Amino acid sequence: MPRNLSPWGMFLSADIVVKAVMIGLAFASLLTWTIWFAKTIELMFARRRLRKIIAVLAQARTLADCLAQTQARSDPGSALVNAAVSEIRLSADALEPAGVKERIASRLDRIAAAAARHMIRGTGLLATIGATAPFVGLFGTVWGIMNSFINISKQHTTNLAVVAPGIAEALLATALGLVAAVPAVVMYNMFSRWTATYRALHADAAAEVMRLVSRDLDRGTLHPLEQRRRPAAAAE
Repeated sequence: MPRNLSPWGMFLSADIVVKAVMIGLAFASLLTWTIWFAKTIELMFARRRLRKIIAVLAQARTLADCLAQTQARSDPGSALVNAAVSEIRLSADALEPAGVKERIASRLDRIAAAAARHMIRGTGLLATIGATAPFVGLFGTVWGIMNSFINISKQHTTNLAVVAPGIAEALLATALGLVAAVPAVVMYNMFSRWTATYRALHADAAAEVMRLVSRDLDRGTLHPLEQRRRPAAAAE
């Protein structure tokens, strides 16, 4: 029986199955904090870039005013402007401005969906860890208690000094399961709220782009029919 009842001592004296459970839970906990650190930085910078793009779009009078500031960038906010400009160029011979708006809105929706999928990538592991870690820890606890009872049967004694170390080792697995699961659940809920905020910012940026497109089409600066009339007027 182990004399050292510190967490490290109990780990060293635990059964191989309980050790494997503890190592797996420790790795899950490390993975949880790694995802939290990486996704926090990614979301923080992504939201900051979107807010800057929204400020640029809100101050621009035409789509061309903000194109120079976003064309060389690769963030989702700049992709909205570039997608709108690309669709306008491809629709130069279109007959109806309403159709141009519809196609631009479709492109912006796809960009927003792709950005949201990219942003939630990896957070599913947090939900998995939060849901399964307590049960994995419970499995280690049950296995450890089974071994304790087997040891009691072999030694033909119920002395607390014999029973306590094995049960303590078993309960350590449950404790590690909770240590891995509770932060994972909290972080998953936190990222769900942050992702919702990111989607709202993306929707705001898309709305600003659509306002610029509508404004330019109403002025005739991007009107497809206007582009077709100019060559005809020059020929006359």
